Amino acid sequence: MHGRIVSGNNVIMASDCPPDRYEKPAGFGISVNVETPAEADKYFSALSDKATIVMPIGETFWAQRFGMLVDKFGVSWMVNCEKKQ
Repeated sequence: MHGRIVSGNNVIMASDCPPDRYEKPAGFGISVNVETPAEADKYFSALSDKATIVMPIGETFWAQRFGMLVDKFGVSWMVNCEKKQ
């Protein structure tokens, strides 16, 4: 199967591998930076299905919204919507 994630003008494409070559993801994470808190909430919610929440999405000293999770496939994600300077 193939996946395509569109965020504004950015596109991330991915594909799976044959079952005999699968290895659990390790040693990396994906960070998504968005413009609005609503976008951050939307992304985090979509990624949260069957995920392990590492840090619930919420406000931090640098971000209107920030959250971390490991999705159902074992991929680490950070969703960030920075505070305006």
